[in-house]
Amino acid sequence: MTAGYNTVSMGTGRSSFHPKKPRPMLEDYIKEAGQHVLEQIGGADHVDECVIANFIAARYNKQANLAAFFPFIDEGLTNKPCVRVEGACATGGLGLATGIKTILSETADVVLVVGVEVQNSVKAVYGADILSAAGWYRERKEGHAHFFPGKFSDRAGAYFQKYGREKTRQAMALWYRNAIENARLCPTAQEYENKTTELEKLAFTEPDPNTFVDHLNVYDCSKVSDGASAIAIMSEEGLKRCGIAKKDAVEITGLGQAVYDLTRSPKDPVWLHTTEAAVKKAFRMAEIAHEDLVTVECHDCFTIAAVMAVEAIGFAAPGKGTDFILQGNTSHKGKIPFNTTGGLIGWGHPTGATGVHQAVTIWEQLTRKAEDAQIKIPRNKFHALSVNMGGDDKTLVAIVYKKA
Repeated sequence: MTAGYNTVSMGTGRSSFHPKKPRPMLEDYIKEAGQHVLEQIGGADHVDECVIANFIAARYNKQANLAAFFPFIDEGLTNKPCVRVEGACATGGLGLATGIKTILSETADVVLVVGVEVQNSVKAVYGADILSAAGWYRERKEGHAHFFPGKFSDRAGAYFQKYGREKTRQAMALWYRNAIENARLCPTAQEYENKTTELEKLAFTEPDPNTFVDHLNVYDCSKVSDGASAIAIMSEEGLKRCGIAKKDAVEITGLGQAVYDLTRSPKDPVWLHTTEAAVKKAFRMAEIAHEDLVTVECHDCFTIAAVMAVEAIGFAAPGKGTDFILQGNTSHKGKIPFNTTGGLIGWGHPTGATGVHQAVTIWEQLTRKAEDAQIKIPRNKFHALSVNMGGDDKTLVAIVYKKA
């Protein structure tokens, strides 16, 4: 993967956002992200195929047939094979997986992948209903008005009961603080302009079940975001065609996909089984383990999901993810920095773009293009991991990257 680009993650938290003023449209974000990748790879003529990742523009924006927007990016993409993929919040990861498999099938040497979502087109409560399409319809009809906050609130309550509330809330608050501090290092992040001083105190705001959910507050939640991310996936021949050196690309060494029955409740509410399965597949393909990683982009749709992801990836035993976070291991200068530009809570969560944004962030880190967000990369470590989750641990994509 190479030539990544992120638009600004637009939404509340940015001074440029105003809900009553005109903002970029879906196609504007697609064009911006796509054109900037094409500029880096020498133009549209070098692209063989295209993939667009989008969850649910048909409801947010009353727009389908998104693959046909590629010629809007550049006329040179006219008549290229293009496809749109969807898998709830894991849509971006599925877009990357589609591009990877296309390269491996040897039907293409250069695949342009764009992830996009525009969600501030409706009020938040209506958006919650749209996003609930990532769950089973029969269950959604009887679920919480804020369906997925409700689901992960239930997971948090179960985790509190099993492992203790106080320490877990401390870890969740520190995760929020780290997310905002990391976002402040990235100009495209939704929380880039956040000037709040007492972040952990804010994160300790007691949940109010009368206005939201039982065990989470709004700071525990990812953002409602508009934006797009794009990246090029290439074979070695593709790199040569585009004149890109290997040092400016990252090698994909592991890919893991997994799904769980949409109609069934989690096997155990305090464990992310499908996340674990996808990560293990990716590790096996890459022939590495969690201790070989230098950074991780995980799907922190909620702070409790981050705690459980730390455990599911293998960094901590069940119930010990809180200790691992509280020891500072996941911070920007920690043992294994997570979500170095803020993740879903700090950078933003334009649903279909999130998995692609994760890949762009890792590409920037491993090629030392992350500017103020750059982490130190030890000479003896070369690998990174992204984990993109759709629904309540239902659709998972895990990718292992290696510094070329």
